[in-house]
This record gives sequence, C-alpha cells and structure tokens, in this order.
Amino acid sequence: MAENNPSFYHVDSHSPFAPTVLHDPTHQVVSYFTPKHVSWMNQVEIWLSILVRKLLKRGNFPSLDNLRDQILAFIAYYNRTMAKPIKWTYTGLV
Repeated sequence: MAENNPSFYHVDSHSPFAPTVLHDPTHQVVSYFTPKHVSWMNQVEIWLSILVRKLLKRGNFPSLDNLRDQILAFIAYYNRTMAKPIKWTYTGLV
C-alpha cells in the first residue's frame, strides 16, 4: 500500500510532495496513460463491487488475519475463474 511505501507518492499540482519529489534527483517519476473517456478507476470500482457482493457483504471474519486470508483466497479464485483482460477499444477519434 502507498502509505507503507515511502518511495511511492501520488504527485499532482496540489500535492504537498510536488516540490520535494519533482526536484529530488533520487526520485523517479513514472507517467501512466489513462484514456480521457474511461478511467482505470472504473475497472477498480467494478472489481471492488464484485469483492463486496461475493465475499464481504455476508462474510464472517473472526479476525483481521482471517479477513486477509479470505480476501487473498478470493483474489486467487477470481484470477483463475473470472478475470479477463481489459480490451481498450477507443481509437482516439472523436
């Protein structure tokens, strides 16, 4: 998670880290292309919705370790049985 990784920063024009990170030569800046018409966040929201409906909504989790184990097991199951690559079809033409 980003909170536990001191080398990960979300930097935008409003970020308090922007001056520090962008001017420090030891930090790497990585750019990711996100199409304007559809956000990768939509895909994350869809996946989290599936996780909630299929596992969390009616789950019984006696401990945090049990919750973690069940989520990891669900991720493995989902990747084996339901996951499909996202096919971006946008050509760039409006």
